Amino acid sequence: MKKKILLGIGILFIVLIAYIVYALFIATPVSPPATVSFNEDGLEITIDYSQPSKKGRLIFGEESEQALQPYGKYWRLGANAATEITFNKDVNFGGKAVSAGTYRMYAIPGPEAFKVILNSETGVFFGAVEPDYELDVVAVDAPVEKSASIVEIFTIGFMPNDGGTTIHFSWDDVMFTVPVSVQ
Repeated sequence: MKKKILLGIGILFIVLIAYIVYALFIATPVSPPATVSFNEDGLEITIDYSQPSKKGRLIFGEESEQALQPYGKYWRLGANAATEITFNKDVNFGGKAVSAGTYRMYAIPGPEAFKVILNSETGVFFGAVEPDYELDVVAVDAPVEKSASIVEIFTIGFMPNDGGTTIHFSWDDVMFTVPVSVQ
């Protein structure tokens, strides 16, 4: 009898492990991974993130409205793993000095502006876990602009400008930007 119980537990354990491996590494994610890069005049920036979709949901708003991403709460700037940004040179990120390297990038949404933060904690697989705020490197305010059309899939992009680029974040009817230039 004990052998049958142990065999049953063993089989359940193997099935559970197989399901976890499948879900994490084989199945197509609902929010697919994306990488965007900027490379101009010797400045290289790469952002790795995942792209969630709107799917008819209220994205940004008050917690009482059941917004997917409530104002004043941590947001990993995407889905799945934590969003990471890499600079090959020392830069000014939103006017604040940042050393070359890789950073976890997240935001705190607000109705008028998003606070975009770089944090030295990297390699975080499950990005829904809030960062160690003591490791924050820099925080900048990015004013909200309302777009005329709805952006279904969260998108990060670059718009080159003199001496650097501007990072554009777009989702739903919200857009916000952060300028980046070489120090």
